[in-house]
Parts: sequence; structure tokens; C-alpha cells
Amino acid sequence: MVLVACSGGPDSLTLAAATASTARAHWFTAGAVVVDHGWSAEGSAASARAAGQCRELGLDPVELVPVDAGGPVSRDGSVARGGSVSRGSGSRGGPEAVARVARYAALEDAARRHGARAVLLGHTLDDQAETVLLGLGRGSGARSLAGMPARRGLFRRPFLGLRRTLVAEAGDALGLHPWHDPANDDPAYTRVRVRRLAGQLETALGAGTAEALARSADLLRDDADALDSLAADLLALARVAGGQVLRIDGEAVTAALEPLRAALPAVRRRALLAWAREVGCPGGALGHRHALALDRLVTTGRGQVALPGGRTAEVGRA
Repeated sequence: MVLVACSGGPDSLTLAAATASTARAHWFTAGAVVVDHGWSAEGSAASARAAGQCRELGLDPVELVPVDAGGPVSRDGSVARGGSVSRGSGSRGGPEAVARVARYAALEDAARRHGARAVLLGHTLDDQAETVLLGLGRGSGARSLAGMPARRGLFRRPFLGLRRTLVAEAGDALGLHPWHDPANDDPAYTRVRVRRLAGQLETALGAGTAEALARSADLLRDDADALDSLAADLLALARVAGGQVLRIDGEAVTAALEPLRAALPAVRRRALLAWAREVGCPGGALGHRHALALDRLVTTGRGQVALPGGRTAEVGRA
């Protein structure tokens, strides 16, 4: 069994239709999950309509899942909840990140309940290009610039190599009636501004810019995978070596300094972040500045580093 994550928009509704047709032709079970963030009455009505459309397409089961994802962004970049405005949540990540986390958690939970082997997502090549641009704007490393994989865990992205316009044209040819979320045209959302920028780049640099960005993501993903593998090997070596070590709050899990000092900086910093996650630092809060601070601690053998989660790293003896 597979489940389609369907919002009722052009991409996901076309994916729902294609999946339903494929399931009938190849005799497998396909259902859908529609996540309602509850941000507006219009959005909730669109979610209910999307669930109905999925049933009409022949998908079964179809589940409409409400989630608490905070509130939409107001035009000043803050978050509106129940008519009031909460300041400070419209920063990097903000409500968009909160909604994404809630949505994926709901999809994973639905997959467990229904015993689904995969959850299909409607992301397109344009989404991939926009993800790369978002990473560039944030000064992210190769892992972030690698964008979205076509396959990770339960999740699959069958349309990741297709342009958004082609997917929309296919939906039109199938006679679908998708919902066009007004939030997709609201510049209060970072993704909308990046989408406009992507269009400007196509105009300035010529056709094929989106494909080039997506290709860069593929290349960087291979590089990031290779570096992560080297970092894992380095961390395994550092765990068994003696001498001076890094500790966090006296934890028994340590990382020896000498193997780390001998490694290339890019590999060493990856290993240090992996070690920090292993001993309990929140992964989403760890960033480049923490990697640089840990790197200085390793190379100098002096001082302390404050890490997310209220933890402290320092040099000690094995």
C-alpha cells in the first residue's frame, strides 16, 4: 500500500490522479492523506474538498488529518493565531518550518496506522530549484544545498524531475480542478519570494536555470554523502583513541583529539557536529558557528564551547 500526500493543489492532485490510475492498472492499494493546518476557514474547506476529490479518484483509504501548526504569517512577518499576532515567529524557519514538521509527522503517523510502504509527495523540479536558492540565501553547506532527495525513508517524490508547468498541464488534461492557495502568491512567505526570484533568474540567465540548480543539488548530495561517510569513519576512530578528549557535561561518550586534529577540516567539522548530536545536542539547533567553535576547541585544546540544549563542551582526559 502507498499513500499520497494531497493538499488539493495542482501538483499533489495530479499525483493523486496518476497514483490512482497506476494502482488500478497494477493491482495495488493506494490511499491519500490530506493534512489540514487549520490556518483559515478557506484552507480547511479546501482540505475537505481535496479529500473528497481523492475519494472520487478511487483512492482508499482517504484520511483528513487536522494538525496544530501555529498560524499563518502576517504581512509584517509575524504569526497570526486566532486573530492575534505573535511577534518573533516569522524569522528563519518560523511558521513555515513549524507547519512542515507537523505535516511530516502527521504523514508518518498515517503511514504507520495504515501499514503504508511509502508516502508519495508532489514536489517538482521547480520546488527543488527553490530549495537550493533558499539554502544559498541562508549560507548553508552542501547537505542543505543538496535539496530534497527523490527517496528518503518512507517518502518518495515521483515528480522531482518534472517542471511544475508540465505537471499542471497534465492535471488540466485529466480534467482536474485543483485549489490555488492564495498563500502561494503572498510575499509574506519566504518560499513565495524565492519562487519569484527563480522566475527572474530564468529570465536573466536563460531557460534551463531551474534544471541547472536541480542538477547542482544532485551533485552536492553525492558530495555530502561522501563527506558524511568519511566523518562517520573519523568519529569511529576518535571514539577508540586515547589521550586528550572532548567531553560534554562529563558524558562518557568522548571524541579523542589527535585523530580529529589530523583530519581535513571539512571532515573534522562534520564529525564534531555528529558527535554533538550523539551526546544529546538538538540537531536542528546545531549550526556552522558551533562547528567552528568545536573545531577551535580541538585544534587549540583550550577553552569551552556552549552548545544547544544548555550543554558545554570542553577538553579532558580519557
